[in-house]
Amino acid sequence: MVKAKRFVVVKHFQNDPKPSDLQLVEEELPVLQNGEFLVQAEYLSVDPYMRVYTQRYPIGVTMIGSQVAKIIESKNTEFPVGKRIIGHLGWRTHTIVNPYSSEYDFLGIKPALVPDIKDLSPSLHLGVLGMTGSSAYFGLLDICKPKQGEVLVVSGAGGAVGSHVGQIAKILGLAVIGITDSDEKCKWLVEELGFDYAVDYKTEDVEVCLKKAAPKGIDCYFDNVGGEISTIVIYQMKNYGRIAACGSISAYSADPSSLPKSTILQPQFVFNRLKMESFLVTDWHDRWHESVQKNLQWIHEGKLLYRETITKGFENMFDAFVGMLQGKNIGKALVQA
Repeated sequence: MVKAKRFVVVKHFQNDPKPSDLQLVEEELPVLQNGEFLVQAEYLSVDPYMRVYTQRYPIGVTMIGSQVAKIIESKNTEFPVGKRIIGHLGWRTHTIVNPYSSEYDFLGIKPALVPDIKDLSPSLHLGVLGMTGSSAYFGLLDICKPKQGEVLVVSGAGGAVGSHVGQIAKILGLAVIGITDSDEKCKWLVEELGFDYAVDYKTEDVEVCLKKAAPKGIDCYFDNVGGEISTIVIYQMKNYGRIAACGSISAYSADPSSLPKSTILQPQFVFNRLKMESFLVTDWHDRWHESVQKNLQWIHEGKLLYRETITKGFENMFDAFVGMLQGKNIGKALVQA
């Protein structure tokens, strides 16, 4: 018998997540049935969306999240031992998967085999070749519709999606300004990733810095944070500017009854004819292969760099999760089981 460990939600998060909101339990898994296979987690993702999506589930569920896992036993010829899958299996070390069941569906996406990427780490299927990369690729290209020579601002630029978005924009010939939260991340964005300018919102005046970096205004804004920072950006956008709303991490841990206030946006939207559109990466599930292949191509060409902040040890999932929410990661935040 295989024993699995998993984190169970025992209390919905209120404000900042606390260790007591989750409980680490151990369970014995049953014998495999025909059509099923058993996987062992290798890498688990920690992402901002988990903070808000968890509230949609009842107490007692396994904490949500995706992972890359290796098949260690199988009674399904389509999922042989030794192959890897990516799936929304939650925070668990071992999982029995029935690929024909909806148990581990997430917004319509089922666990699936991942392609062999040879000498690259399988962890990339959770980052630049996974939801992160597809969010950056489709959110920028399909919603912002950037044109060569335009100016893009991306918030949360030191994180997984933001750092990826900025690099795609540079490949397309845009001027890119990143907003992040430390001098170390600013240096990484400019010196290694090729951003034209980076702003540390904790120590610098964002409004002043943006006027200096983009004196003629901003064409596109990829928003990962929301809040007053986004208001400042939007008030410096040109006519017919486009905004992709990917996330709002500035408010994820706020009390829903007293969300942070920001300056009214309607006058800027009306008079500058701005367009803002939100999205979920699963909107492009039928084109997933396109983003994976393009991002992989850019990696091989040396045009797309990535960085992973890896926490080792499944028992440290919560610490990695909270650290990511606090911006302690550079690039993609992961746990290696």
